Amino acid sequence: MDLMLRNRAALLLLMFNIFLVFTGIGLVVPIMPTYMNTLHIGGIIVGLLTATFSVAQLICSPIGGRISDRLGRKKVIIVGMAIFAVSEFLFGIANAPWLLFVSRILGGIGAALIMPAVMAYTADITSDEERAKGMGFINAAITTGFIIGPGIGGFLAEFGIRVPFFAAGFAALISGVVTLLVLPESLSLERRAEIAAASAGKRDSLLKQLATSYKTPYFLSLVIVFVSAFGLANYETVFGLFVDHKFGFTARDIAVIITFGSIAGAVVQATFFGWLLNRFGEQRVISICLAVAAVFVLMTLLVHPYWLIVTVTFIVFLAIDILRPAIGTQISRRAGDQQGFAAGLNSAYSSLGNIAGPIVAGALFDVNINYPYVSAAIVLFLCFLLVLLAGRRDRELNDGPAAAAQAQPAERV
Repeated sequence: MDLMLRNRAALLLLMFNIFLVFTGIGLVVPIMPTYMNTLHIGGIIVGLLTATFSVAQLICSPIGGRISDRLGRKKVIIVGMAIFAVSEFLFGIANAPWLLFVSRILGGIGAALIMPAVMAYTADITSDEERAKGMGFINAAITTGFIIGPGIGGFLAEFGIRVPFFAAGFAALISGVVTLLVLPESLSLERRAEIAAASAGKRDSLLKQLATSYKTPYFLSLVIVFVSAFGLANYETVFGLFVDHKFGFTARDIAVIITFGSIAGAVVQATFFGWLLNRFGEQRVISICLAVAAVFVLMTLLVHPYWLIVTVTFIVFLAIDILRPAIGTQISRRAGDQQGFAAGLNSAYSSLGNIAGPIVAGALFDVNINYPYVSAAIVLFLCFLLVLLAGRRDRELNDGPAAAAQAQPAERV
């Protein structure tokens, strides 16, 4: 019983740590327009800042996981929280673009250390039967951080544009200290030695995995992951800048819209998502979400009343929130016994889209504030066509064996 209580307390602390990280990531969304004006930076810098975080996280995540296997989960989580706190303080005091880049790099490294260590710790303290539930709690904390991060950032910005980052930094420091004092190490020295011996063989690099991913039966789904992530990152990266420049929205207005859309998306995921996939299938849900997202991204350029802007944005975010897990489910169904490998490739392709999308969106924003949304709509529509072609190809492949099976009895007669 004592062990069960300790594990539950540890899981709660892990959830709080990962919640803080993803809340801190979302803080920047409604505040960036003001930072642009304060530091006199353009859209390309904003896009590069977003991409920089994703690059640092993509590169360092495998390293963070291996370090936690060797040194233990607790040490890596504490170091990650400290680095993340420094990144938030640095963003808060930044008076030049290069400091923002250093902050985002540190933030990506901190997230890359914390996330795999938290996931591994959760696996260490849960049984096979309880693991899915434990991972569900961690993912719920991540989703909640994403949802309320922009809201907290927008409301705290009322007290000063740099206040949200200082608040996140202090919270991360306090959580790191509590983790140091309270959280027990989950990985014994003997278990670390076993893991090191088991993983002594050669690992394929990320580049090699990407280069050979075309051989997988779900490669087309991975392409859709990249294309959709690219188009959606176009939309999300410049959303705050777009409504600030075009409609004069404040950080609070931006926070309200994003938070409302995110909460609605989370509610749909928790209640209707399973029914949607069972009723219509992944392929149809993905194609509908892509089409709806493309149409309503374009509509963002045409609407002007506040309530219409909120409505259109809500529909775009809702389509995004349904699309992402639907693609993940499709890849998982096609992966067979390669679930871990497929999940890694899914994450890698999504990260690549999240890197390329913000860079293109920022560059286009400097040319014309409407261009990122035009390009996002075009890319999403092309992805919609790709899904239709993939569905047609799958039907042809499935109909071939079925037709042959039906013809065999007739040949025997």
